[in-house]
Amino acid sequence: MKAVILAGGLGVRLKPFTQVIPKPLLPIGEKSLLEIQIERLKGFGFSEIFLATNYMSDYIERFFGDGMEFGVKLTVSREDKPLGTAGPLFLLKERLDAPFVVMNGDILSLVDFGKLYDFALAQDSLLTLSIKKEITPFDFGNIFFQGDLVTGIEEKPDIVMNILAGIYVMKPDIFRYFPENEFFGMDMLIKRMLDEGQPISKYELLDYWLDIGRIDDYYTAQKEYNNHFNIPL
Repeated sequence: MKAVILAGGLGVRLKPFTQVIPKPLLPIGEKSLLEIQIERLKGFGFSEIFLATNYMSDYIERFFGDGMEFGVKLTVSREDKPLGTAGPLFLLKERLDAPFVVMNGDILSLVDFGKLYDFALAQDSLLTLSIKKEITPFDFGNIFFQGDLVTGIEEKPDIVMNILAGIYVMKPDIFRYFPENEFFGMDMLIKRMLDEGQPISKYELLDYWLDIGRIDDYYTAQKEYNNHFNIPL
């Protein structure tokens, strides 16, 4: 099975760390973020992994080589120009000839990739999105009214959102919705498919999940490493 890790981000919100090292190589516990992702994918049977890179590609390629040390076949794909979050996949079109997993290079998750992959294969859709329910406390009461009369109050309600979790399963025919060698984001792909009436499936993640987009998230990842990731699959 094949997987692509999107590892080309600039990591602007993680400066100054990312001024000297690309975000996917930031150390978490005893390993880099990318090492953790690769090991988890390997543990679920993904033997061929592509790293879609841009910023500091040389660092990533020197660090991982051909992947033999990690027990997988590894290919580093480089953008000549920024192609967004979906565009880099088009560069790998000929290699991605079977259903494949795509994940952002700044995510830590205990998702069962095997269950996700099997679920996606059973769907009549070319794209399966993973979603994560996020609950955020709201600090103010919500007032309901009609005209000038108050009809009710909801004290400090939680805000519940289902967010895009940055892990996808795609089938090769999806590339007909991609422009060639153009900036193309995942949001643009989703909107294009919906506009054309194409079904998109969703898979809710109930497992541990963390997006390492900010300094605080990085510190959280350091604390959580031993609890969740410093154990064999």
